[in-house]
Amino acid sequence: MLKALRFFGWPLLAGVLIAMLIIQRFPELVGLPSLDVNLQQAPQTNAVVQGPVTYADAVVIAAPAVVNLYTTKVINKPAHPLFEDPQFRRYFGDNGPKQRRMESSLGSGVIMSPEGYILTNNHVTTGADQIVVALRDGRETLARVVGSDPETDLAVLKIDLKSLPSITLGRSDGLRVGDVALAIGNPFGVGQTVTMGIISATGRNQLGLNSYEDFIQTDAAINPGNSGGALVDANGNLTGINTAIFSKSGGSQGIGFAIPVKLAMEVMKSIIEHGQVIRGWLGIEVQPLTKELAESFGLTGRPGIVVAGIFRDGPAQKAGLQLGDVILSINGEPAGDGRKSMNQVARIKPTDKVAIQVMRNGKEIKLLAEIGLRPPPAPVKEEE
Repeated sequence: MLKALRFFGWPLLAGVLIAMLIIQRFPELVGLPSLDVNLQQAPQTNAVVQGPVTYADAVVIAAPAVVNLYTTKVINKPAHPLFEDPQFRRYFGDNGPKQRRMESSLGSGVIMSPEGYILTNNHVTTGADQIVVALRDGRETLARVVGSDPETDLAVLKIDLKSLPSITLGRSDGLRVGDVALAIGNPFGVGQTVTMGIISATGRNQLGLNSYEDFIQTDAAINPGNSGGALVDANGNLTGINTAIFSKSGGSQGIGFAIPVKLAMEVMKSIIEHGQVIRGWLGIEVQPLTKELAESFGLTGRPGIVVAGIFRDGPAQKAGLQLGDVILSINGEPAGDGRKSMNQVARIKPTDKVAIQVMRNGKEIKLLAEIGLRPPPAPVKEEE
């Protein structure tokens, strides 16, 4: 028996293996579904792996143009808490001895041209007595402020060095939610740092951060010190200037905001050419048209904004606008959102004419106003 097994064992095993291979290759011979049928029935996809597996090339392109900013300012403080007491100041005034204290802060900036113009945030440079710019190649120099725009939180600086790198510009109006975003800056003063995320949203406004808001939202980590740094795409092109975060802890929680490069460039060019940002102005204050107000005006279902205040001798008063008028449209654009409508006016060149359609006492009236120059915001009083 053992001799028989030894004699027939290897041929039998070989036969079983050959049979398994045949069944695997041609399953239809034993009544199983054909592999060709399975392949034909399998869902076809057009999925193609896109995008680089590394963003090092983008960093090489963009990072040299991102600088670290170190600002300092001198603050006068009372020499003793007693001098801050209201009763003491009532009798002795503010002439008590004071101590001078140096306060420093950190930020980032982006070199926009080989001539040395730098974009950063206004809140980074406000009140600074000295601004030191540190380049990635190790050079340091002092910067001067060319001008600032608190209403968009942007400032333009100028440095005078040779062979300066400059950022390549991208298109912020072509961004899509889901696009890769890289944030480059100097968080917490640790040195230049790159973080990665995606574009989470575009056109964010009504956040109460600036007068003019059109933010790019990203989850690329933005921390204190990143303000004024660059938000770039996967190819290293500038798409925004990092400006703020939404955080309860003070650190990044995945909600950061950047000013679109298109808006930033418009502000920078205006500051360089005119020393300020030129914006149109009507000289009115508006409030939303609530449901109750709409019913009282007989405007249910129609967009509009209510004139709540008029500046004396301003463009609106000269054009005949009155308190309580409901603005229905400006230059044919429906006026359903006060902020959007005032931003529309701000983009109009001063001295240009604008058509305003209003509802007054149940009647529609068409007015023509000459846009004025928006006055600069009142300066914020610095603490002594």
